[in-house]
Amino acid sequence: MDLKRVLASAPRRHDVGKPRPLLTPWGEGLDPASVRAEHPRPQFARERFTLLNGWWDYAIMPMGARRTLTPPDSFDGRILVPFSPEALLSGVGRTLQPDEILWYVRRVTVDALRPSERCLLHFEAVDFACACCVNGQVVGTHEGGYLPFSFDITDALTRGAASREAGEAGALAGAYGCQAVVALCVWDPSDTGTQLRGKQTLDPGGIWYSAQSGIWQPVWLEVVPERRIEALALHPDLRAEQLVLDVDANDGEGLVRVYVATPEGSPVASAAVLAREGTALCADDPSALSSAPDSVGQGSRGRRVRVTVPIPELRPWSPDDPYLYTVTVRFGADVVHSYTAFRTVEVRCDEAGVPRFFLNGQPLLLRGVLDQGYWSDGLMTAPADEALVHDIAAMKEAGFNMLRKHLKVEADRWYYHCDRLGMLVWQDMVSGGGPLSSWETSYKPTLFRQSWGSYRDDTPAHQEKLGAVDGRYQHQWTEACRETVAHLRNHPSVVTWVLFNEAWGQFDALVAAEMVHDLDPTRPLDSVSGWYDQHGGDFLSVHNYFRPLEVYRDDPRKLQGYAAEKGGRAFALSEFGGAVYRVEGHSTFAESY
Repeated sequence: MDLKRVLASAPRRHDVGKPRPLLTPWGEGLDPASVRAEHPRPQFARERFTLLNGWWDYAIMPMGARRTLTPPDSFDGRILVPFSPEALLSGVGRTLQPDEILWYVRRVTVDALRPSERCLLHFEAVDFACACCVNGQVVGTHEGGYLPFSFDITDALTRGAASREAGEAGALAGAYGCQAVVALCVWDPSDTGTQLRGKQTLDPGGIWYSAQSGIWQPVWLEVVPERRIEALALHPDLRAEQLVLDVDANDGEGLVRVYVATPEGSPVASAAVLAREGTALCADDPSALSSAPDSVGQGSRGRRVRVTVPIPELRPWSPDDPYLYTVTVRFGADVVHSYTAFRTVEVRCDEAGVPRFFLNGQPLLLRGVLDQGYWSDGLMTAPADEALVHDIAAMKEAGFNMLRKHLKVEADRWYYHCDRLGMLVWQDMVSGGGPLSSWETSYKPTLFRQSWGSYRDDTPAHQEKLGAVDGRYQHQWTEACRETVAHLRNHPSVVTWVLFNEAWGQFDALVAAEMVHDLDPTRPLDSVSGWYDQHGGDFLSVHNYFRPLEVYRDDPRKLQGYAAEKGGRAFALSEFGGAVYRVEGHSTFAESY
């Protein structure tokens, strides 16, 4: 062990001086009228959507200042959504405190809805808890700062002539549309709470980043058929040369049609299934599908329909050839555009009996970087879609084939760009929990490597030291883990789930590993990255900043759960290095960590 480096890296106050405001090139050229204007979800896209990014009115007030959930009468100014008030690009530059609430208000106009249509209001991410009102009516609440959610606001919209009461914009809309005053109330305890927050802190420095609050990903409206597709789960099977889709429809009646094409739009295959249990139609000839009726009989509302589409002359996806098939799904009047790719990922033994990571049946050495996803002007929000592309492309050009998205769920478009550019992703779950014991989570594992495989995380005494004893936090982490897997599993670039990092908020990692493996057996998982291994998952994953680099041997006799059934895990050096290249005038603080 390099004791000099250990001592030099001891926590200290090093970020001295007033932070320097730093704009990225994309922040410098930002047009407030066209902020993050691309469709937020390329894997679940419809034609009729309206982005609500741009200027909103905002107000910050003490908790309890208002007894009812009604927006304020006056505002502190305007905020540029989707940037948090703490971010330079928001135009606010104000930290929301745990004893304050943040209000957003904006007036919007929605195209006139037919009787068979609904209007959904989507938030890609809001940190942390929020309640949404439309025209004074509460349409929903949500907790969790990193995953998307939506509300059906149709019944709260003011229609036709009645919209004139909403003011001049409503009068102009007249009978042509629906007027809505959207108000969002947000509370965020930041690191004073136990909720999931990643590396955010009210006192940033060292490895910890500036806290942010409120809306931090795009907001958008979507007009959808009342009878529609609610969700798609794509199961591309490279070995069987077929695509299996689970289509969730909110009404069980009708025919689900699936069309698969090349990136250029040339038809590849198609299939259709009646949304009725035990009834299925499947054909390679699109003309056979076009003659089938759109509605068949009476079915139960809300049904999952499984559609299998054989893919001829299938072309695998890889970092060298990131080939994406386009997918179109129709159900009645609803049309959803998506895409998929075919590849396999697994951990198994090579010819010499050494467990390794395999892609498409071949061992692959992963060369990755820890991608924290923070921007000097947008904090956790990239200033532009091009900025997301730049990070991925730059790392690929530098010779890396993997990014570990660290303690953050990124904007869906980031994963889309990884899919199309051919960048593998290790996806962390977002950490949280209470105060950490520095000795247990940092000093002891740094000094004593023998502690890495002998420290249990399923006892209350240890969970308290790891900040994980709060039962509400454990429930929240578990549910968010499930939702993260469901949210990202259609992306071919995501090849590994990472559950816990350096024991922060770690609890019952072996139970979590079994849960995630059951949810998604198609991907390996790193259950414990750093130390305090519980002998589960697919990797013996270590962080080594101060010791000679070497491959540590795993003991198959200690393996638990499905890892014991497999009989071995691959070794992963999941963090090392930590080099800084500081450029004068381009660093936020006077010193670098």
